[in-house]
Amino acid sequence: MLTRGLAGSFLVLVGGLVVSTLPASSFLLQSEQLVALRSHQTGRMLGLTIVLVGLGMLAAAWLSLCRYLARTDLADRADGVALVRQATILWSLPLLIAPPLFSRDGWSYAAQGVLTRLGVSPYEHGPGVLAGPVVEAVDPRWMDTMTPYGPLPLALGDIASRFTSNPWLLVIAHRGVALIGLALIAWAVPRIAIWTGVRPALASAVAIASPLMLANGVGGLHNDLLMVGLMAAALAIGIERGWVWGSVVGGLAAAVKLPGGLICIPVVLAALPAAAGLVERVKRLGASAAVAVGTLVGLGAVWGLGIGWIKALSVPATVNTPLSAPTVVGGVLDWINGGIGLGLAPATFLDLIRTLASAASVILIGWVALRWPTGDRLRAVEATVVLIGGLLLLSPVVHLWYLLWIVPFAATLRLPRGLTLLVLAVSVVAGLVAPLDSSLHGAYLLIVMGSMYVALAVPFLLLTRRGRERMRHIAEADWLPVP
Repeated sequence: MLTRGLAGSFLVLVGGLVVSTLPASSFLLQSEQLVALRSHQTGRMLGLTIVLVGLGMLAAAWLSLCRYLARTDLADRADGVALVRQATILWSLPLLIAPPLFSRDGWSYAAQGVLTRLGVSPYEHGPGVLAGPVVEAVDPRWMDTMTPYGPLPLALGDIASRFTSNPWLLVIAHRGVALIGLALIAWAVPRIAIWTGVRPALASAVAIASPLMLANGVGGLHNDLLMVGLMAAALAIGIERGWVWGSVVGGLAAAVKLPGGLICIPVVLAALPAAAGLVERVKRLGASAAVAVGTLVGLGAVWGLGIGWIKALSVPATVNTPLSAPTVVGGVLDWINGGIGLGLAPATFLDLIRTLASAASVILIGWVALRWPTGDRLRAVEATVVLIGGLLLLSPVVHLWYLLWIVPFAATLRLPRGLTLLVLAVSVVAGLVAPLDSSLHGAYLLIVMGSMYVALAVPFLLLTRRGRERMRHIAEADWLPVP
């Protein structure tokens, strides 16, 4: 089980060197064999196949780990949590030195860190003002775009760039930042699971060792992993150490990406006495917001970045993603508009539906903050899942790795069998389809071949007799510890 996952991760690394974007000056491109593979469709298809096979092996190993935990008493003990952490570390090792996988965001992170070190605000300038190897692999779409991230990843990127200007080493440093988030999840989830009555090892396996986490979080090294790690830590610290400290860590989560600050609401709900009144809620929520915003703004001031992230909040909405429900609904309505000739301007419904969805998000946040039960740890975790789930459902932009936001918290709840199966299936499928992203750069044959592989691998892993039996054992396990 552990060896199979390690072999799968190694294959992802090897295939990733063929299909991932690399700086033109990279020492790897001095290899004629690698250049030949990357230059021909057949070679890239081979690389993609290797990646997909590796991800399939990782998925099978993870499901076996979950089933093993579900069928033994290790799920109750520290030994079980230790086994999950061991598996996660082992399966992550080959990915540590990989280029950014399935997305080019990591190269942008490296360039933004260099900008910060040079005293050029990434909130005012894109990586295009730089020259040299550090921008060779940056996606042209973002070359002249200011960053939408908070000051924390920029500060960490600044520190890393003081030691090296090599873009690959900078990417490895940013993967280390992502792993800080993974470590925070690994620390917080067992604690939260104990409060909610769920077996800590099973919750940990779903939260940190899944194909979703390894492919998109570790391989993709997205800042979202650091954000959700800080969110999980904020909830744990807020309940164990008090809402003030929880709000500070929540402010750090917002300093990665602004939605991370929403965790302060569940922190406050758990800290308030049961049946707290409206006035008491508003006062505590206001105080928590002051602490979180103070942390966010203070970090920006200390690092000389200010609050320029406010101007960049609209950057993510400049792209349309097929995982965004409002974008899909608005796009379909605009297509119908064009087909029947209503005469409305292009993107009329897209903008309208997105605006309505954003308003619904604000209403949902206000309802949870003002109406959700207080003084209960379990209900606070449920509030977290409702907030994040609602935000993902209503957001105008949803990338595959945004699913990292909700799974660690959903894993700590005793869900109905159907929802447990859904979480497991999403964790497998979202890992397998990770390569079918922008890294293929319009290579439609590769996308078709990859999609065919996923279409075959998913039923094999989840729907064959053996797959169904394995999923049933996990979903029907006694997630609640036996008294």
